[in-house]
Amino acid sequence: MLNNPESDSYQTIAAPATGVFRDKGSKFLAFAYPVSTEEEIKEHLKEIKKEYFDAHHHCFAYRMGCDGAQWRVNDDGEPSSSAGKPILGQLRSHEVSDTLIVVVRYFGGTKLGVPGLINAYRQAAADALQQSVVIPKYDTCHASITFPFPQMNTVMKILKESSASITAQHSSPDCFLSFSIRRSLFPALSQKLSRINQANVTINQKSHHQSDKSQSDKSHHLIHNHHA
Repeated sequence: MLNNPESDSYQTIAAPATGVFRDKGSKFLAFAYPVSTEEEIKEHLKEIKKEYFDAHHHCFAYRMGCDGAQWRVNDDGEPSSSAGKPILGQLRSHEVSDTLIVVVRYFGGTKLGVPGLINAYRQAAADALQQSVVIPKYDTCHASITFPFPQMNTVMKILKESSASITAQHSSPDCFLSFSIRRSLFPALSQKLSRINQANVTINQKSHHQSDKSQSDKSHHLIHNHHA
């Protein structure tokens, strides 16, 4: 779980899902996506803004990493903290990471006020997550090994038994393999590989999402809001 710093397992959603919430004529469409990189997030945001170009707001929040420490919120012109933070709150309460939620708002003509907006964005995000299938995911680290060709069978056997995933390989002149593995399983694997004669293991134990980033995008908070 995300609240266990000793664990390398956490939860994400299996596939995109949608949700909706309506209040006083305004419609809030929520879109949840499993994501692994900021590039994926940017692409989803670009697609949503293109498809729903006529919407008044495209607010979002995401969490990434095993501990959910990398996150961002964006109110896109809504009053400060009335949209992105409620969306982020649902990601936290559902204990999911590597997940993006975008909520698109169509203004219905009646102002909701800040409390109403907070509730609307929270409910829309919650609905999208309730439609999602939650699955386990594991924090991984990466390493590579070079070794003489006669050791190939031994190395491959150890990697297979350790459930490591090979990401690249070549042999010129020595054999080279790069692989990824669950962080908790790496110490035992490294110990086994270090016993192989003439093998050289290079370790990069940085996980996919180790950076502790958290930010609130304030670029849109300065836009005058015409309809809260």
